[in-house]
Amino acid sequence: MKYRTFLATLMLFLFSFNFGILVISAITFKDTANSAKERSLGEHYFITSALIKDFHAVESRGNDIEGYLDSLLQPYSYLSEDKKVKLALYKDSRLVYSNRLRIELQDNLLEPPKNGNRIVSIQKSEDGTYVIVSGKLPDPYDSYTMSYLYDMTDEITSWEQMKNMLFIIGFILSCFLSLSLLFLFNRIFKPLAQISQISRSIADGAYETRLPVSGHDEISEMAQNFNSMAEKIQNQMTELITEAEKKQQFIDNFAHELRTPLTAIYGYAEYMQKAVMTESDRLFAINYIMSESRRMQTMAYQLLELANLKNDQIVWKEQEISRLFQYIKTTLHNKIIEKEIKIEFIYEMDIVWGDACLLESLLVNLVDNAIKACSKGGHIIIRAAVENGKKMICIRDDGKGMTAEVLNHITEPFYRAEKSRNHNDSGAGLGLAICKQIALCHNAELKFISHPGEGTTVKITFTTSK
Repeated sequence: MKYRTFLATLMLFLFSFNFGILVISAITFKDTANSAKERSLGEHYFITSALIKDFHAVESRGNDIEGYLDSLLQPYSYLSEDKKVKLALYKDSRLVYSNRLRIELQDNLLEPPKNGNRIVSIQKSEDGTYVIVSGKLPDPYDSYTMSYLYDMTDEITSWEQMKNMLFIIGFILSCFLSLSLLFLFNRIFKPLAQISQISRSIADGAYETRLPVSGHDEISEMAQNFNSMAEKIQNQMTELITEAEKKQQFIDNFAHELRTPLTAIYGYAEYMQKAVMTESDRLFAINYIMSESRRMQTMAYQLLELANLKNDQIVWKEQEISRLFQYIKTTLHNKIIEKEIKIEFIYEMDIVWGDACLLESLLVNLVDNAIKACSKGGHIIIRAAVENGKKMICIRDDGKGMTAEVLNHITEPFYRAEKSRNHNDSGAGLGLAICKQIALCHNAELKFISHPGEGTTVKITFTTSK
């Protein structure tokens, strides 16, 4: 595109430039010819006017004009001293006087009209180019035709030299301007070339590549817009890669979670089929198979619940904080007594909007995790308050806490902070993923603050005005 534009612009420029030189040359030639014609007409008129007076003087003395032609025309010989002017006098197409005339005149010049009009023409011969003015003398001497020839060869030569010089200068200027135009187009199209190269780089996966931005013109604005577009593409690709990795991790974790109980179920079933077992061994194997089956069933229900939370709309209703806290006490009563956990409830607001079942599930899951994190005789504080104009429920425990790496992945499905814990303690790793989705359904932000050995604080901040 750059070279096509360059060639088109260059051809248009060269055509316009050389056409301008031709026009200037034509105007200059026309001015030169007109100047020579005006001079020739003036001198022709001067000579013919004086010659008529001389003819009258000769006839008044009773003499024949033809006998005195040489002497009458001799005073005008000064006009031809520079050998650029020639005179010719014809009588009825017969040459009666000539001043070094070497050019044969055209017939129309020998027979000009008798009404006093003169014929002016430019005629080229072997010895030069002439402006020829021819006209008949007035009555009673209209049988005579005076021809004035002015040699304008030097003017033509000067004009040709000027024309050639113009074309030489024009050629030099054309070369210089062609190089300048090529340099200019290279600068103008450089950002486009960079955009093309960087676009290929981005297409090859180098999403961090950016255009250099300098100045405040349209090119700079285009570079900024391109960089903005590239940044958005990079962010989207990063998000897609992250989502793909999360999905792959979800599949890997899900496959791992299925493989363990399936392996145990298959192993015990094969053992029951092939080995001779006592009644107690058979009951133990059946109980283990049922336990693993229930765990797989629970996992399926949790996955179904997680999928439904992403698709279903919740029913917004007023929920009393006191009722939600009482539900936590009732549901987790046995675990609280078993670990001798001290739970402290702080009420600084009365109402929160949302779905009763989902909020109960959210709070029970979070408090249950807090109980698991606490050692025997631990302390948990559950506080409902308003901070910065937004309603908030905070759950803080004095348990073992979590590292920053664990906090980054804690809400991912099937993620378990401690891989060594048995399945009965840690579950399938879907609880906090469900909690995060419940919070999103309520337009709430779920935030974890924790450090190893310093306990964990979970904040549920409701961003809606309800």
